[in-house]
Amino acid sequence: MLQTLRNALKIPDLKRRILFTIAMLIVFRVGAFIPVPGINIAVIQEIVQKGGLLGFFDVVSGGAFSNFTIFALSITPYITASIIMQLLTIAVPKLEELAKEGEEGRKKIAQYTRYGTVVLALVQSIGLSLGMRGALYNATPMNVTIVALTLTAGTAFLMWLGEQITDKGIGNGISLLIFAGIISRLPDGLVTIYQYYQVGTTNIVELVLFTVGAVLIIAGVVAIQEGQRRIPVQYAKRVVGRKMYGGQSTHIPIKVNQSGVIPVIFASSLLAFPQTIAAFFPDSGFNTFMERYFAWGGFSHTLFTAGLIVFFTYFYTAVTFNPIDVANNLKKYGGFVPGIRPGKPTVDYINKVLNRITLVGALFLVVIVVLPVILMRFTGLKIYFGGTALLIVVGVALETMKQIEAQMLMRHYQGFLK
Repeated sequence: MLQTLRNALKIPDLKRRILFTIAMLIVFRVGAFIPVPGINIAVIQEIVQKGGLLGFFDVVSGGAFSNFTIFALSITPYITASIIMQLLTIAVPKLEELAKEGEEGRKKIAQYTRYGTVVLALVQSIGLSLGMRGALYNATPMNVTIVALTLTAGTAFLMWLGEQITDKGIGNGISLLIFAGIISRLPDGLVTIYQYYQVGTTNIVELVLFTVGAVLIIAGVVAIQEGQRRIPVQYAKRVVGRKMYGGQSTHIPIKVNQSGVIPVIFASSLLAFPQTIAAFFPDSGFNTFMERYFAWGGFSHTLFTAGLIVFFTYFYTAVTFNPIDVANNLKKYGGFVPGIRPGKPTVDYINKVLNRITLVGALFLVVIVVLPVILMRFTGLKIYFGGTALLIVVGVALETMKQIEAQMLMRHYQGFLK
């Protein structure tokens, strides 16, 4: 691996991109330690420790939310805006036409996404500023406005930073920012494990079991993320003038985890929202009910999370993958699935395969989310080892490695993925 890394750094363009990416990630981590003025951090940390949606924000932001820094909102408004635009592109005919216009259409949609990010960041920051007025040393309208504008500016800067990484660095910039935020929590986690071991909360056997379980989960995530069902496609031969075209065989790749980490984020956010609202009213009966029956890791919370993940997996797959369009494109270019007639029979066949493979993907996501809970209960280690964070980290790492791999193979170097 070290030899491969040396080969990568021998390529001037790739070396420049890698160093630029590292520099931008350092800027991101430096900004994660610049606090928002006028905030009592102890109050924020007390709320975040209760979990909920704010706990998820803290994981994605790499601890920037619990310290309430200028990057407290992280890049989550951009993710939300991107998902909304993706859904609107399918629902709104004008946006759908825009998406089919090629590069110019994608640039316009990207511009709309930027506007949506700023609007969502402003709305979220105003809501947080008003909801956490108790954390302000002096909760005047001016101070609330300053906090809201600071958080919005931080998200806008992160969006620009991510786009710069995508354009001049290596990998997807937005994904790498989330990746860096999650990975930055790893040293704290290791220190916590060591402290547990020192005080006798856990023993060496439990540590070994936890490590082995974590490695097996990561290996399973990699296997499923890369897994796909290939539907064979044959193109009919056709003669144009004196030349013969077609006749080749190919396939339609359907990924096992077609929807990625989106269903887990949707399910976690939906369940965390009432928990977050309840946290603002600690003495209410609603908060007592949420803490008793919907605490993270509890039976009810885990059961509802599993059900929502299955639902959102099917929903998001249905939104992003249209078997009718696939079948029509095959028919248009003379392609067919061997043994299946073109048209509606092809649509039905693709739907059947898609439903079966989606069920496997949904159950995989449920297992990834539930296993860390079981692992922590079995070993006694009270460490956040969430499936959402794990899926994001593994997915981003694989995608970035593939981009480096492509750059190296173009220059006849052996890559990382052997």
